[in-house]
Amino acid sequence: MKSTFHGLETARRAMMTQQYALSTTGHNIANANTPGYSRQRVNFTQTEPYPGVGRNRPMIPGHLGTGTQAGSIQRVRESFLDIQFRNEHNKASYWDTRFTALQKMEDIMNEPSQDGIASTMDRFWNALQDLTADPQDSGARMVVRERGVAVAETFNYVASSLTLIQQDLKGEVNVTVKSFNSVLDQINSLNQQIAKVEPHGYVPNDLYDKRDNLVDQLSQYVNVTVERVEAGGKPDAVAEGAYTIKLADEKGQDLGITLIDGSSYEVNHLSLTFDEGNSELVSQLTFGDAQSVAFSEFDSRGKIKASIEAYGYLENGEGKGIYPDMLANLDEMVYTFVEEFNRVHRAGWNVEDIQNGAKGEAINFFTYSGNAAALTADNKAGAASRLQVSAEVMNQINKIAAAKPSADGVAFIGNGANALELANVKDKRLSYNGTTTTVQSFYQSIIGDMAVNTNEANRMMRNADLLRNTVDERRQSVSSVSLDEEMTDMIKFQHAYNAAARNITMVDEMLDRIINGMGVVGR
Repeated sequence: MKSTFHGLETARRAMMTQQYALSTTGHNIANANTPGYSRQRVNFTQTEPYPGVGRNRPMIPGHLGTGTQAGSIQRVRESFLDIQFRNEHNKASYWDTRFTALQKMEDIMNEPSQDGIASTMDRFWNALQDLTADPQDSGARMVVRERGVAVAETFNYVASSLTLIQQDLKGEVNVTVKSFNSVLDQINSLNQQIAKVEPHGYVPNDLYDKRDNLVDQLSQYVNVTVERVEAGGKPDAVAEGAYTIKLADEKGQDLGITLIDGSSYEVNHLSLTFDEGNSELVSQLTFGDAQSVAFSEFDSRGKIKASIEAYGYLENGEGKGIYPDMLANLDEMVYTFVEEFNRVHRAGWNVEDIQNGAKGEAINFFTYSGNAAALTADNKAGAASRLQVSAEVMNQINKIAAAKPSADGVAFIGNGANALELANVKDKRLSYNGTTTTVQSFYQSIIGDMAVNTNEANRMMRNADLLRNTVDERRQSVSSVSLDEEMTDMIKFQHAYNAAARNITMVDEMLDRIINGMGVVGR
């Protein structure tokens, strides 16, 4: 026979459960503007019916309900949207970092402009054309020298500025790696905190939110996959367990490198190996103690990959990357055209040769500064940053070889044939990195490639950012707090609470009649 107080217990359970729901609703409203917060809900479940299964159970017509209870408090979140967001966040970070590096390069190259390399060289060629018309004019010679100095200084400035930005990128790479390792440590710490709570049947939703926010941050550095590891003990059915996070490629395929082990709580920090030679470029990445991979084979897109690609890396012993490639192209351009320009200049006659009636010492118009190793066809590094006008030309403008001997082997004042040949070097087809073209066309191709890469990075960044925001909006529509919805739930739970309280009052009146009214005759 069921208890007379059965109705009180059923109503009490209803009140307590609705109170849990009201408290959870209040928690949601309080965190409506908290970044990364996922709204929570109470999972209502029926309590065990009466009577239970047994041989001594009372014979009543079916099971009698005993009320409700709060089975668990679960956060509302869709893991599929999390995966999509992290994938798009990863792409957006990669293209944003790449675009920023290319944009800085565009600012330094400053093309097209009146102060860029192209305009400076055009003025130099024009000065040589003017010298052709009046080779004995000291003013024209002085203009040629000053235009040559401007060419050298422009190359020096551009090369040194690119090198400084490249060094800044190296510092940024190191900071990025430290931030990446810090996020790994924070996720691992949360894994351990969650593992201590879940075996006792609790569901630490706030810790889950913190961990997912950190995984979102981690996804901007590299592409990752997340696997859940169940906790021991008696965890709740909605418990999410610890995270095992692995490195993934651009397509989301596992690369076989574990960043965080959710079972052993081990973390494999990232460290970079820089070339010990003159390049100081990145040669390989190491995760933990032994998992190393050459950067040229590193296929996980994100901020780390983009930063290293901008700074520079080694591939088959050669420096590659956005800034190393640009510096190498400038060195190739300078070395190749200077070699030809100096060859023509050495063959010409200057004023002293004409006055002496015989060809004197051959003089280079351009040389290279510093005490570093001499530049060769196999070693052109530093040509742009070290270019200068030779000391002979700087000291005496008469050393500029503007004349060319006639058929009888003698040059005369007023002969500007060699100055014309020097001016024609700009149109001479030479071999630049195996491609036969003019110096102007080669430089235009460099600037054109830079512009194309910048536009591509900008376009991909905007596309990825749009997709990321779209996915995030869908994710927020599922997990973020809607004040209208919470107010509706609050009214619903409040009415249910009031109804349960009214039910207790009703049962109390019934019990009052039984206790105080039964057995009294005459009333």
